[in-house]
Amino acid sequence: MAATDLNTVRSTIEARLATELASSPVIPVIFNNMAFDSTTEDTFVQCLTSFGANEYLTQGDTSAATNNVVGLVVLNIFTEEGIGAGSNYTICKRLRDLYNRVTVSNVIFDSPVGPEVFASSPEGKFQTQIRITFNVYEDL
Repeated sequence: MAATDLNTVRSTIEARLATELASSPVIPVIFNNMAFDSTTEDTFVQCLTSFGANEYLTQGDTSAATNNVVGLVVLNIFTEEGIGAGSNYTICKRLRDLYNRVTVSNVIFDSPVGPEVFASSPEGKFQTQIRITFNVYEDL
């Protein structure tokens, strides 16, 4: 079997998020490679997917190696500033439920961390962040 295709893992994560936020209420999702003007939307979610160190694991038998790919999904949730944290936390709950200890297409998500309030980079927005680590195990 071939090594893990990182683009497949990334698209699995992003498709799950895009599908969830395309339903009522619709919330725009921004990914790493997209141009976006934050002044045009009051509410949006930014998704950043990164991969960490990989390990080859064996359980005593060197013929049964496993490729362990680890990664991190960072979700930055932006809502209009000055209306309180309620709507932002509602979106956070929705996103936490989406990834909380589930397995999707061999991507195993851990329990989310957050929401944690951040000083917003786009001015005029209230920002929180959720971080979710994940693993992909593949027999080689």
